[in-house]
Amino acid sequence: MKLIDMHSHFFPATVPDFASRFANNGWPTVVHRNAEQADIMIDGKVFRPITHACWDTSKRLADMDLLEIDTQIICATPVLFAYHRPVEQTLALAEWLNDQALEMCQPAPGRLKALCQVPMQDIDAACKEVSRCMENGHVGVQIGNHVGLKNLDDEGIVSFLHHCADIGAPVLIHPWDMMAPERMPNYMLPWLVAMPAETQLSILSLILSGAFERLPESLKICFAHGGGSFPYLIGRVDNAWRHRDIVRQDCPNLPSSYMDRFYVDSAVFHPDALDLLVKTMGAERIMLGSDYPFPLGEQVIGELVKTHPTINDSVKSRILAGNAAEFFSLD
Repeated sequence: MKLIDMHSHFFPATVPDFASRFANNGWPTVVHRNAEQADIMIDGKVFRPITHACWDTSKRLADMDLLEIDTQIICATPVLFAYHRPVEQTLALAEWLNDQALEMCQPAPGRLKALCQVPMQDIDAACKEVSRCMENGHVGVQIGNHVGLKNLDDEGIVSFLHHCADIGAPVLIHPWDMMAPERMPNYMLPWLVAMPAETQLSILSLILSGAFERLPESLKICFAHGGGSFPYLIGRVDNAWRHRDIVRQDCPNLPSSYMDRFYVDSAVFHPDALDLLVKTMGAERIMLGSDYPFPLGEQVIGELVKTHPTINDSVKSRILAGNAAEFFSLD
């Protein structure tokens, strides 16, 4: 079966010295341990170890060949969003990253595609940059699930999503800057607990605020990591909507009725979870996403879908490639 992996990350081998350029600290940098291993550093501390698969196109293509991946869509690692900085600084980083992404794809433009990133703290600048990138060859945009204390129902963010619909830019929503880190100092709990909750918060922000009522149905929007905890808890949300007026005050329809307005990826790591996802979202709303090349991603990309014991081949084909081809308008 054809495989299109629509959720993978990159991190450049080097990052410009934005700390010196803008006279402030906290910018991610890269320190290489050897040719294949490096650390992302923030203020002299290790944020995350990474491997050359993050920056080496030949390594990525070799892995794709080994796993029989036809096409992979790359996007920046979310620690690079930098929404808390002055817009001109975040824009400078975004422009550089977006050009780097296209350069990484250049050796195999038929197999590698890129999502851009934009300075979401300034909606006008974000709209301008996503338009530039779509004209230059990006196939969509990745944004974080919140900007500071602003969730996706913020009017500025809704305006940006409307602009994406207008120019035909698909949107991947990726959780980042997770809630309550002070309560989860160990065991990668922010990634294991807060990250799924952040995604559910994002989806419910659009549904319960009535934002989907104001956004055009042409908007293509996808939430990473199988929609986080949302698919498992939609029954609880519907129950709350039926019985509490404060839940439905801005949401005119049953929350589950909006599930045809967005997509999720397949990164759920267990056949029962994938079965629930198909039953909840519908096979036409799920796309193969691996989170490559990170340890929390699917290590054998597509294996969960391909080996699922009860999902038929037609549904598998849609999840593995067909839905993404339509979502991103790929040949």
